[in-house]
Amino acid sequence: MPYDLKPLDVDIETTPYLTDEDEQGDRWTLNFGPQHPATHTTLRIVLELDGERVVRATPHIGYLHSGFEKLGEHLDYNQYVTIASRMNYISPISNDIAWHTAVETLFGIDLTPRCKVVRTILAELGRIQDHLLCVGTAALDLGAFTAFLYGFNEREKIYDILDYISGQRFHPDWTRVGGAMSDLPDEQTFKNMVKKFIREQAPPALADIEGLLNRNRIFRDRTEGVGVISHDDAIAWSLTGPIARASGVRRDLRKDEPYLCYADNWDNQGSSAVQFKVPIATGGDVLSRYLVRVEELKQSIAIIEQLIDDIPGGPMNVDDNGKAHLPDKSSVYGSIEGLIQHFELIMTNRGWEAPVAEAYGANETANGELGYYLVSDGGPRAWRAKCRPPSFINYQVFPKLVEGHLLADVVAVLGSLNVIAAELDR
Repeated sequence: MPYDLKPLDVDIETTPYLTDEDEQGDRWTLNFGPQHPATHTTLRIVLELDGERVVRATPHIGYLHSGFEKLGEHLDYNQYVTIASRMNYISPISNDIAWHTAVETLFGIDLTPRCKVVRTILAELGRIQDHLLCVGTAALDLGAFTAFLYGFNEREKIYDILDYISGQRFHPDWTRVGGAMSDLPDEQTFKNMVKKFIREQAPPALADIEGLLNRNRIFRDRTEGVGVISHDDAIAWSLTGPIARASGVRRDLRKDEPYLCYADNWDNQGSSAVQFKVPIATGGDVLSRYLVRVEELKQSIAIIEQLIDDIPGGPMNVDDNGKAHLPDKSSVYGSIEGLIQHFELIMTNRGWEAPVAEAYGANETANGELGYYLVSDGGPRAWRAKCRPPSFINYQVFPKLVEGHLLADVVAVLGSLNVIAAELDR
């Protein structure tokens, strides 16, 4: 079995749903959002209530009107990274990596060992970034403001790291086809920042969150047995990520379809994949989803610890004779060939040599499987670009989870799904 399972002490029966006999009496409609603070973003839910109990929930999505997928057909393979990072603005670096994973699958590009290690480190930092906010705001929605501060403060350290390597705190847009926009400004400074975060800053904050919530009577009463989805239903609804694993679904793309340093022989020299455990719970409720995310935070720290002291040397970008990646700045400034290559890729789009093909590439991000399906006609941009955003897939089960519960439980269930509204826009 490819998983190292850590059973969690959660075993909840299936949520009792309303019967026809229950659906009697006066009902009234309540609009939850689109600007409710517990929706975390522009999201509207129309609730039909029988007293304090939810009879029906109808989500309304698409309030951002961003046209993310259509923009993928108008911007070239490098330009679109600025859009991908805005689809999940909680961990944008993970979206950058996932987008270019799909593009590199289309081009058949194998990254350099240095790029694979740095991308793996940044992907796990993105997971930590996302989970800290999810755990913190889920607690905040239930009244635990202190837990929110514990998580939110440490996220700032990750922003500092991203700012250092890319020059932008919120949307780094750092990846490029076959590599990155630039190498690390100073490798030792980058290592010191990351090691300080995973060794001195994140673990105490995580311990504080667990100490405050794990055995807190109020928190457990509000989350245990609430919003339950079974193992079979999770599969039937195509759920992925912590939501599926909290229901016992043993799937993680880092194990099942490994990429970057999660795969054996990632540097073509026989190096073993990074070692980590995939936490699985069986309760399928709000509490289980919280516990799975907390354990994944610890595993992400362990993954980074394995890589941070052994970042390979060599180039960050592949050498593909200018078919897709930008030349090094020294080449642009120092040779006519580099200058022409840069000019063609940026100004004329003539330098791209994309295959006429289709490809799908996916990463295991904080919310689950984030994939991009691309169809290429040989030009500098995708002829068709479609996204499989985890929030869009996971959120569809929300009405099923809240029906039959009290109005107060709606906030707890929604927080446990970690819905990012920009991923709901199609």
